[in-house]
Amino acid sequence: MKKKIKGALIISCDGGASSGKTTGAKIIAKKYKLKFLSSGLLYRYAGYLILKYNPKNKTSFLKNRIKKVNLKTLEKLDLNTQIISEYTSKIAKIKKIRNILKSYQVAFSKKNKRCIIEGRDISTEILPNSDIKFFFICDLENASLRRYKDLKKTNPKIKLKEVKKSIKLRNFRDKKRKHSPLLKHRDALEIHTGKLNKKRMIKKMSVYIEKVLKNKYVN
Repeated sequence: MKKKIKGALIISCDGGASSGKTTGAKIIAKKYKLKFLSSGLLYRYAGYLILKYNPKNKTSFLKNRIKKVNLKTLEKLDLNTQIISEYTSKIAKIKKIRNILKSYQVAFSKKNKRCIIEGRDISTEILPNSDIKFFFICDLENASLRRYKDLKKTNPKIKLKEVKKSIKLRNFRDKKRKHSPLLKHRDALEIHTGKLNKKRMIKKMSVYIEKVLKNKYVN
């Protein structure tokens, strides 16, 4: 059931690789009629562009390409390959690239007053003043299996141990990087997706959102 919202509502979702944040954010976006943006998709697109065109000046190249990005077009591209994911985690450490993508995300939230953005530093860096903050947590085993099932659809030869190794490395890099590391905001509600199925996950998120809506947005 879709909900009508009066006034602005900005929700930020953070979490490690395959923690369920994208799934949760998409369903909540549909339920509450919010504009949806995946930070991870933007970063993977950036990685895809650099791998494809190998520009001499990555920063200038991305700055021009990201300005013209069409989110609907991104969703049609296959950006979930292991190669793109691993390369993305490397460029995500570069401050200049992070700043380019940060500017896009901040502009998106200003243009769309009712939106939900998911990523790894949304609550702590991109939208620290968001109305609602969620932090998704999933154990390595469940996260790896979830990712493995997705990748196997397009890559039947993929091995679970390869996926597990990749997720472990990605999360390590995200937590340890110097600029905008993966951290839980002090105000974020934890969503443990390893212990919750999709229905229970959305219910927990919705209950919290309804509480905020009752206090601030619904007459």
